[in-house]
Amino acid sequence: MTTGVPQLESALVVPPAAAQVTDPVTVPLSTRRPLSPSRASDFMQCPLLFRFRTIDRLPEVPTPAAVRGTVVHAVLERLFDLPAHERTAERACSMVEDQWRELLDREPRVGGLFPEETTGPGTAEGLATWLAGARRLLQRYFDLEDPTRLEPAAREMPVEIDLTDGLHLRGIVDRLDVAPGGAMRVVDYKTGRAPSELFESKALFQMRFYALVLWRLRGEVPRLLQLVYLGSGDVLRYAPDEADLLATERKVRALSDAIERNRATGDWRPKPGRTCTWCDHKALCPSFGGTPPPLPEV
Repeated sequence: MTTGVPQLESALVVPPAAAQVTDPVTVPLSTRRPLSPSRASDFMQCPLLFRFRTIDRLPEVPTPAAVRGTVVHAVLERLFDLPAHERTAERACSMVEDQWRELLDREPRVGGLFPEETTGPGTAEGLATWLAGARRLLQRYFDLEDPTRLEPAAREMPVEIDLTDGLHLRGIVDRLDVAPGGAMRVVDYKTGRAPSELFESKALFQMRFYALVLWRLRGEVPRLLQLVYLGSGDVLRYAPDEADLLATERKVRALSDAIERNRATGDWRPKPGRTCTWCDHKALCPSFGGTPPPLPEV
């Protein structure tokens, strides 16, 4: 495992001719609820949080950091629609405001982050500062990668498979690179800072999850998992093997079993921790004197 800011190794630079994705394997859907890496992480963090998000589907207030991440991801996805020679930092930064406007059209509630912008003329100072922060993250991306030398096989790629015992896994891969020889690199962009060594394994769980799905779909273990942290300019790389992915599959099965048991019993106990500080649902949590709403009828 390595971290740092060097340019990415050329062994996985993909020429346009190699940037093809085979059709996904068709598999029967399970009656068990699908499990994604984000929902699995919610359950590991706090079963009650999982319930609030997945079963109750309680609304959450969008934060400037989360919305900025959405905009930056959209720019990085669309950057590769451009001819290679046009993939410059200046062009990427010029796309930020358009992507913000598109997001605002799709989800008007994010306009509440900058009410002065939506109710008055001109560009609000708060919005301008926020947009500048998104552009700084994109500038840092160009310190870490040269997108003119990449032709991703897929971007924002849905992946899903139904394994044995009704375990249905799904997720969305930010970027998949495939080398001419078939070696796969799974890339995920993070707009925050790289985690400490204590939390590295949690960060890599999502990537192992994607690698497991791709392995089961395509019959080949991805060569490299790569987390790109734009907030701090770090790159976390990990080369998985079959043993890693078998262990991940066992873990995911155990999580799915635990979730199904909780569904059957209705027991969604909170798991207080440091992340409670910024939880949207503290007022409903018994750990803070709240009462969860009645479980929805199935």
